[in-house]
Amino acid sequence: MTPLDPARIKRDFPILERTVRDGKPLVYLDSAATSQKPRSVLDAERGYYELCNAAVHRGAHQLAEEATEAYEGARVAIASFIGAEPSDIVYTKNATESLNLVAYAFSNATALHRAGGNPPQDPRFIINTGDNVVVTEMEHHANLVPWQELCAKTGAVLRWLPLTDEGRLDLGSVDSIIDERTKLVSIVHQSNILGTINPVASVMSRTHEVGAVGMVDACQSIPHMPIKIRELGADLVAWSGHKMLGPTGIGFLWGTSEILDAMPPFITGGSMIEIVKMEGSSYAKAPQKFEAGTQMVAQTIGMRAAVEYLTALGMDAVESHEHALTGYALDQLALVPGVTVIGPTENVNRGSAISFTVEGLHPHDVGQVLDNRGIAVRVGHHCAWPTCRRFRVPATTRLSTYIYNDRSDIDAAVSGIVAAQEFFGVK
Repeated sequence: MTPLDPARIKRDFPILERTVRDGKPLVYLDSAATSQKPRSVLDAERGYYELCNAAVHRGAHQLAEEATEAYEGARVAIASFIGAEPSDIVYTKNATESLNLVAYAFSNATALHRAGGNPPQDPRFIINTGDNVVVTEMEHHANLVPWQELCAKTGAVLRWLPLTDEGRLDLGSVDSIIDERTKLVSIVHQSNILGTINPVASVMSRTHEVGAVGMVDACQSIPHMPIKIRELGADLVAWSGHKMLGPTGIGFLWGTSEILDAMPPFITGGSMIEIVKMEGSSYAKAPQKFEAGTQMVAQTIGMRAAVEYLTALGMDAVESHEHALTGYALDQLALVPGVTVIGPTENVNRGSAISFTVEGLHPHDVGQVLDNRGIAVRVGHHCAWPTCRRFRVPATTRLSTYIYNDRSDIDAAVSGIVAAQEFFGVK
């Protein structure tokens, strides 16, 4: 395994060459929100528009054939990246849509069943009053609010696995929380706020023991570590492209062929049909069943370039680099009086998103001082408000690294935190 060279990698990212705040070099530590894009991704998207812009799966002319080949070729490359079959990858506009797609499938199947719909819906997707849906207390809102809505529509009860004070899952009551009335368990693989890497395979095993459907939010894990999708043990996995060097506007839903075939579609219209008559329609097989309308062709082509870039680096090397950098960041933050990390402080089963508070300072003030020094971090509740409430903090400052960061970026952030303490007189 060849170690990553962040200095060389940075040269592939045009945005990292710019300055901010009156000429200060950009230090980008917000990759958990969105990653930057290498030239190969930008060139791939532009090349599509310049050379073969056309609607896919529709035209018989050369441009349409080339666009379709590129669109489906990207699916093959993305599937290979996670050890999946191309037919099990559904394109969506982001991970939030992927999660809502599944929530809608449960809601739609239940509504049709209660209305006496024909044909009968798959019983795995039918929720009765008093059934339950299980999440965790560390979920991003995208993996919480859709299930709250599903429960409100079906009469199900929302349950959650609690957290320890260290920011890890408390699995002591997992067998009573996930029980025979559980219909769905949807949990995050790696927390976007705490950095915790959860034992998803173990939770999915319990999920299947009770006959429930298991789903994983892998937005913060697939970009940062080698993943073989079936090893997660889930029936469904959602993630997004923009967090792994790819374009915005594209996400993914992986599912077993059995589960995708059983799920009702989310959006209906053109491109997802088999036969259409005035009296009714039948639908194509997955993944086309879930890809109605004009698709995000340029984004899929950009995503192929992104996974090829990561593959060339080697995901083992990516994981090793980030693990070392996370350990360094945790050590340096521990040296600053008044700084408290919210989440695991031990660099074991832990990702690179590090949230922290500074005694006597609001996170927004910390973020502003860092921004004035050219350092981009995230402040707020990070779309994980219940997690902040669990740890009795209104918000945190979060730094998150990726392949283009090195120790000097961490040093700059730590120096900025100390400067914020000095500026506000709390040191």
